[in-house]
Amino acid sequence: MDGTMERITILGDIDARDLAFPVNQDFYRLQLRHRALWSFDMTGSFSIPVQASSLKRKRSHEGDGGLESNVPPPLNASPQDPVDPPPNELNVQIGGSIKTITAKKSSKGKKVTSKPPKPLKRTPSAPLPDAFKRLSQTHRALNLVYTFCCTRKHFATTFDNIKKAVQAQLGQGRELTVEDVARVKVIVPGAVRFEYVDEAKLEVMTVGDEEKAQYGLHKPSSLVSAADMDTTEDAKSGDFHDADDTKQVLLFEFIDGDLKREVLNPKTGESMKPMRRMKDDDLKMPVYSQKQMLGLIEKRNAKFSDAMNAFLVQCQDKNLDPVDSIEQEKNAFLPTPPSSGENTALAAKPPATIPKERKSIEEIIAEIRQMDLYHAQIVPEGHRVFEAQSPVYGDLTFQLSQDLVNALYNTKGITQMYAHQTEAINHLYEGHNVIVSTSTSSGKSLIYQVPMLHELEKDPESRGMYIFPTKALAQDQRRSMMDLLQYMNGLQHTMVETFDGDTPMGSRNMIRDEARIIFTNPDMLHITILPQESSWRTFLKNLKFVVVDELHVYNGLFGSHVAFIMRRLRRICAAVGNRHVKFISCSATVANPEDHMKSVFGVQDVKLVDFDGSPSGRKEFVCWNTPFKDPKDPTSGRADTVTETARLFCQLILRGVRVIAFCRIRKLCEILLQSVRAEFDRLERTEIGSLVMGYRGGYSPQDRRQIEKEMFEGKLMGIVATNALELGVDIGSLDAVITMGFPYSISNLRQQSGRAGRRNKDSLSVLVGDRYPTDQHYMQNPDEIFTRPNCELQIDLSNELILEGHVQCAAFEMPIRPEEDSIYFGQQLLALAPTRLTKDPLGFYHCHPRFRPNPSRNVSIRDTEDQHFAVIDTTNNRNIVLEEVEASRAFFTIYEGGIFLHQGTTYLVKELNSESFLARVVRVHVDWNTMQRDFTDIDPIETEAMRLVSNSPSASRAFFGAIQIHAVVYGFFKIDKRGRVLDAVAVDNPPIDRLTRGMWLDVPTRAIDILQSHRLNVAAAIHAAEHAILSLLPSFVVSSPGDVRTECKVAKKELGRPLRRANVPSEFEEKLKPPSRQRPARLTFYDAKGGSCGSGIASKAFEFIGLLLRRAVARIETCSCLSPQGCVECVCDERCKEMNVVMSKAGAGAILRCLLGWEVDVDALPWGEDVEGDELGVGGAGELAGGLETVVRAEEVPWKAGCRVDC
Repeated sequence: MDGTMERITILGDIDARDLAFPVNQDFYRLQLRHRALWSFDMTGSFSIPVQASSLKRKRSHEGDGGLESNVPPPLNASPQDPVDPPPNELNVQIGGSIKTITAKKSSKGKKVTSKPPKPLKRTPSAPLPDAFKRLSQTHRALNLVYTFCCTRKHFATTFDNIKKAVQAQLGQGRELTVEDVARVKVIVPGAVRFEYVDEAKLEVMTVGDEEKAQYGLHKPSSLVSAADMDTTEDAKSGDFHDADDTKQVLLFEFIDGDLKREVLNPKTGESMKPMRRMKDDDLKMPVYSQKQMLGLIEKRNAKFSDAMNAFLVQCQDKNLDPVDSIEQEKNAFLPTPPSSGENTALAAKPPATIPKERKSIEEIIAEIRQMDLYHAQIVPEGHRVFEAQSPVYGDLTFQLSQDLVNALYNTKGITQMYAHQTEAINHLYEGHNVIVSTSTSSGKSLIYQVPMLHELEKDPESRGMYIFPTKALAQDQRRSMMDLLQYMNGLQHTMVETFDGDTPMGSRNMIRDEARIIFTNPDMLHITILPQESSWRTFLKNLKFVVVDELHVYNGLFGSHVAFIMRRLRRICAAVGNRHVKFISCSATVANPEDHMKSVFGVQDVKLVDFDGSPSGRKEFVCWNTPFKDPKDPTSGRADTVTETARLFCQLILRGVRVIAFCRIRKLCEILLQSVRAEFDRLERTEIGSLVMGYRGGYSPQDRRQIEKEMFEGKLMGIVATNALELGVDIGSLDAVITMGFPYSISNLRQQSGRAGRRNKDSLSVLVGDRYPTDQHYMQNPDEIFTRPNCELQIDLSNELILEGHVQCAAFEMPIRPEEDSIYFGQQLLALAPTRLTKDPLGFYHCHPRFRPNPSRNVSIRDTEDQHFAVIDTTNNRNIVLEEVEASRAFFTIYEGGIFLHQGTTYLVKELNSESFLARVVRVHVDWNTMQRDFTDIDPIETEAMRLVSNSPSASRAFFGAIQIHAVVYGFFKIDKRGRVLDAVAVDNPPIDRLTRGMWLDVPTRAIDILQSHRLNVAAAIHAAEHAILSLLPSFVVSSPGDVRTECKVAKKELGRPLRRANVPSEFEEKLKPPSRQRPARLTFYDAKGGSCGSGIASKAFEFIGLLLRRAVARIETCSCLSPQGCVECVCDERCKEMNVVMSKAGAGAILRCLLGWEVDVDALPWGEDVEGDELGVGGAGELAGGLETVVRAEEVPWKAGCRVDC
């Protein structure tokens, strides 16, 4: 061990000893504590003062009614040796002798909390083998040394660092080997972390690292300093280069407990709680009580003894030699340098240059399989090959003009049409409405181009309206249509224009009057065209075709708005004498395309075309699961999915593969882009990083158009995008698609996969499995990716709030007669018109005055906002606008001191001005990010519907209705890229209250009784069950992140104290009172969008609640994690704002089974910790014990007046 050697003399009640080990002058400082001091020498000597409070009477595990001391026996004693010191004495090895220390009895009494007796444990009948006696001694020595080292905050417990001290405790010249520790891990695999880590990445760790990592609560010993926040000229210029040190060190940790720290008054030595008003120099390094130390040591020893007995009993039952068994099993736990770490070197060097002509996808996959980065990430049955498909052609039932035939040939090389194209065009020629649901790049655009051009040839006054969800798609299709018109005699000068928010005001009238085809979006139709119907009457009277591309986008709340807009359009067209408008829609493959089109347009004559006659190249689909940190230990958790994706992304580009990676949210897009460039830096191919760009919402239109142009022209090799590029923007030929994490629905996944191979070449699609339950379900069941039906699309036409808004708009456009117009707006109009509209003497209804003069501008059809914050880069006084952020998102994503990401670059927020709507940022080089902290109270207030969740006689009911939301944002975390908390910053914001709709399930009394009988925290169990259900929701309902939410349990509310394991700096700790709110035992889910009427997503989930519960139970019971809090593959969620602290995997399983009316194996449930266990400072599950209860039995929510629906 390196470092300055110092000898520090400790004075106290017991014999003075010397403390000798490497000391860093800046780190190590000795805290003197009145009458309670430690002494330790790394040669193996310990001195531990003992208080009587650390000794207690404890019931024997054997049930013999005897008493045993709460202290460990000497290390050189075997578990069967008689060791029975008096209950107030402690034997500790000091140097080469055993010293007995006597403690005084405590004068304070303690209330003993009773619990049902635990079942008796079996013990092996044969004598304990010598090998296991030595194994027990090894564990005790490791336990003692590690526990002491944990109190030294800046001491990393690597194998080399602790080896000498452990050997000294073992005595008799015994050497500690890696095999010895592996044998210990065989006995308690979930309690020990023994693996290689990157020394360069091994920041000085605090105690309980791994346990915190399970919750994402991990903080290096020192907070980020000004040096870490690099604002130098190098940083500002973008010249960032991290040191590349790939040396691996072997780390040893116990991950089954934690020590809680106390802060001492430097003047009196008394324990005190830090307050905000304390100055930094008053807050000294925390120390640990000997009571906490002894409690943790004894607890680990007892658990190891129990586990060793269980191992021996198992061998005895199977008639196996325990020594041979442990020797065989230890091999699986021998550590090897991690294969999935961020800096793992590759065996083969990447190609020197990017090849102009790439190899086949089959050859590239074979090469990747031979690389060091590959360790069986492709799951069994997860590599599918779809051979090239030959085209299937069809014939039209009518003749096309020679000009149109020539135009198709000259622009697209078309001599024959595919079968699905001719079928759809024939239906349109016969007067039907058409929905085409075929694969991406199957030539769907031809279906709505040919009929329009054919109609223009017959009648030059014909009009067409093409509606696209994004401006980029509209621009693509306009270019394509103009190319065709250039080859058609007499139509070369036909005006084809876009009509959107970017269209200059001076050009709009000309486009309205002269254009034959306009490319627009639902927003312009809603805000401009329909309200000005008198000016658009000529266009609407001659309107022949309305094309709505990407129909699957119009789902949920947005889809409901568009459905009413289409009804308003049909109503006005009919009023001006045009009742023959034909509607054409194209969609990705969805479950109910025909029904969805009927719902959106309100028409019944719809023909579905879903046979795909287009050719396709050879396609390979790969399910690539993020590997475990320790490939031999599933309990180690999975490695970083972003890093795994970045490495695969880079290797494909280096082999000449043009690739796009899809991320679920904007922030992940930026983080992945950052990781890709870091990976190219690591591979010493920094120049390639400039060939990769990000593409997401928030970027300026100019930036997005430039990125599209560069990708189309082949100047970029890769794009990291959100689903903004999922919708078919033509960005040229793509060879591969990587989807990082399951994209919320099978339809989304198939849509994204179709972006590769658009030029009929062989292509690759990779789904990289994240740690979420949905991802792991498909990794374990890859067949479902190819066989599972698509999710149904959902719109809600009964939403009264949406309906009223569009009825007000319709009444403004043209007075309403309820008896006639109910064919467009439903029977609800008959009741709504007299109460919400203004009636004239002739019986017509007009828009209510409160909506005038522009009702359409009072009805927002998207979750868009008028107010945005401009994010300005002020680095070196540049003052350049990076992007704009919606006002509602700004307070959650931009805060002073927070990190803002743009094109993979980190910026520090220096100022947020809410009056001028400006955020000023400066470019910095830091390796941490920020995440807001808030808590939300969710209370159902009115029931509208009910359904049984299963056919079991004892099954529970699910409810749907109105929900009240009360949210408070109280701060944010600084988090490093491994999810560890670096700092916590407090903010003071007013609460946010609103109404929405959602579903809930009341936890049965039987479930509560079961949890309380085993001292399992009910709030933790509810929280885990909610996460399990929510994570599976995308498998059943098309939804986006955050569309449906639940209440994440806050530790300081549920546990009655601040979350000390988060290692939040003491200046941010709060002195909390016990929680005043006892909440009903209820699982609640609500629509995050749509106002008081909701978005309809929770309503759809309500229909599938039985299946969701069954799937959640299966996910929990098949997950291999050993943590009582669960993991991200079963009940934890990395998006949980409260870091998954208040969680109980076993409790969640019990609740879900009771809801379904199934039996619960009560004997198999674990026991929650004693209250005293938590007082000892052991932490872990003790904090989730049932002693502090914040949950009460739920009472039925009142029914809405006159509304009771039993489903």
